[in-house]
Amino acid sequence: MLELLLCSMLTIFPDYLYRRYRQGKRLGREITLYSVWFELRFGIIACLMLTVALITMIFYYHPSTSSATLYYRTIPIVPETSGRVAEVHLDFTAPVKKGDVIFRLDSSKQEASLLTAKRKIAEIDAAMLSAQADILKAEGQLQEAKGALQQATDELDVKRELQKRNSGIVPQRDIEKLQVAVDGRQGSLDAATAAKQSATTRLSALLPAEKASAEAAMAEAQVDLDKTYIRAGVDGRVEQFLLRPGDIVNPVMRSAGILIPEGAGRRALAAGFGQIEAQVLKVGMVAEATCISKPWTIIPMVITSVQDYIAAGQFRGGEQLLEAQNTVRPGTVLVFMEPIYEGGLEGVTPGSSCIANAYTSNHERIASGKVGAFKSFALHVVDATGVVHAMLLRIQALVLPIQTLVLGGH
Repeated sequence: MLELLLCSMLTIFPDYLYRRYRQGKRLGREITLYSVWFELRFGIIACLMLTVALITMIFYYHPSTSSATLYYRTIPIVPETSGRVAEVHLDFTAPVKKGDVIFRLDSSKQEASLLTAKRKIAEIDAAMLSAQADILKAEGQLQEAKGALQQATDELDVKRELQKRNSGIVPQRDIEKLQVAVDGRQGSLDAATAAKQSATTRLSALLPAEKASAEAAMAEAQVDLDKTYIRAGVDGRVEQFLLRPGDIVNPVMRSAGILIPEGAGRRALAAGFGQIEAQVLKVGMVAEATCISKPWTIIPMVITSVQDYIAAGQFRGGEQLLEAQNTVRPGTVLVFMEPIYEGGLEGVTPGSSCIANAYTSNHERIASGKVGAFKSFALHVVDATGVVHAMLLRIQALVLPIQTLVLGGH
């Protein structure tokens, strides 16, 4: 309507002035309701053509969309293991800090495993004390075997020396018995040495390895026990938390609730513009938005990111070929906008639906002096027509509560 009124001032109105003051035709006489088309046909045709061109230019260079939302990320509260809920530390809705316990699963099995691991470590510590006593015992047996061997060896040497001096004094049978005794004492010495070495190896290598394994098992049991305490990974707020003691949660099939990170949905506005405006939307463009949750307010914004891909064209490889006709909706160009001034989105509820405009600015191109006079004038016209869209946005912001509450039947 605004475009039509503006264009009529440049086409129909001059045509009427020409008919009235140049040709002398008057309203109600020559210019009547039935002769308006014939008398003002040139102005009407020019007005319609100019209106269509103006609307096309405004909507192309100053795109608008009603598909703008403050999206926010939610984090599912999911335990790493399945189990039955033993304790719930939060209500239906509550703020949480990073590391706070949200709920606890039944941990009787994990506590038993941890206790078993601790008992195993205590058992190994006792075995190490026993191994130290075994080493002392082996050392005593070794000394005893050495003494017995030395005694048998000395006696054998004496008998042999006597036999050398006088062969008839010492019978050969006694020397053979002593040799057998020396060999036996040597075997006892070797056995005592092996026993000491075995006890030493057990104390220095085997038992420490068993203790390390037991400590690893205890650490694993402690980790499993800690997993029964489900904690908040970030600062945020738990909403619609209906979990109660006795419920069974499963990390694959059933989550426990939703955690909304602090500040989620309060930084950027995501807006979907038409694909035909993809070449116009650029990072740094000035924009404006008005949201339902904060009526009668225009929020100055700037485009910070333009997504290079349209979501409607994505697909996953599978066992069926892609059929292009299945993509019914053409999809939009996703643009992220942030408020120009700090705190611009204060009071806007995350998830709120908004209306957004983006405005093309050619000021730098015109100021550079690299464009001709006609093109500079055309760029001025393009920038100036952004006022029309700004007025439309403010009219929409004005009537939005009325349209929602009164005309919408809410």
